Amino acid sequence: MTNNAKGLALTSLGILIMSLESLFIKFTTISPFLFSFYIGIFMFSSTMFTFIFKDKEHIKKAFKTSLPFLIICSIMMGSSNIFFITAIKTTTVANVVIIFSTAALFSALFAYLLYKEKVSRNIYFASFFMFVGLYIIFSDKLEVGSIKGNIFALLCTIFFSISFVFLSRYKDMNRVVLTAFSGISLSVIAFFFTDDLQIDSNTLLIIVIMGLLITPISRVLIGHGAKYISASEVSLLMLIETIMAPIWVWLFLNEIPSANTFIGGSLIIGTLIVNSVYTLKKGE
Repeated sequence: MTNNAKGLALTSLGILIMSLESLFIKFTTISPFLFSFYIGIFMFSSTMFTFIFKDKEHIKKAFKTSLPFLIICSIMMGSSNIFFITAIKTTTVANVVIIFSTAALFSALFAYLLYKEKVSRNIYFASFFMFVGLYIIFSDKLEVGSIKGNIFALLCTIFFSISFVFLSRYKDMNRVVLTAFSGISLSVIAFFFTDDLQIDSNTLLIIVIMGLLITPISRVLIGHGAKYISASEVSLLMLIETIMAPIWVWLFLNEIPSANTFIGGSLIIGTLIVNSVYTLKKGE
């Protein structure tokens, strides 16, 4: 197997596993903040124990080289996770993952605003069609909860995009250490908005499976696979989550997206595919 094929296989499997996260969040009935509190603890535990027992040097290096941005990025990613979980619980999964799929567009925008990075012409064209798709989704006559969910999904995307821009500038920042710190940031932020930390055993089991297995395994697979393929290929493969997450929820919970979500989502997904294929061919 070639390195490229290995990268495609590992990344695809990781994204497919990651697409189950929305379903697991939907399975629970607890508040988004209580869910965030516990999932953050398990995210922190599953990643930090790896360093404690294997290689403590990564932690020392992270503190020495990029501690300020490690803290900033972890808070932003923790906040992004809270918005994601809240969005999943207040609108359809299809709306959330489709809105989140525009993260690459927002990353390009914030990279220009923060660091004056040049934006290629195809991004301008893609931005237009993506914003049209977002407008169609947001213009849907949904319940108040669904509208709020769309806004939470957009905030999740914005916070994630900004953290991604910082990560692209500080490449020496250890991603696994960042995941651990994001987990603890997630728990700390959620703690201040949670009145009661009591949780039933069934819900705790769902969170344990997600926090100790699905989330860390998917991130490790994606992280390793991304080493062998281009950023454009990763972006294209991320559409697996955009397509599969709503399918899992439809199969198990019979959640059906609105007509506007289908129309706007198709426009966004089509734009992402065309833009990714164009970028891949341009790089050949």
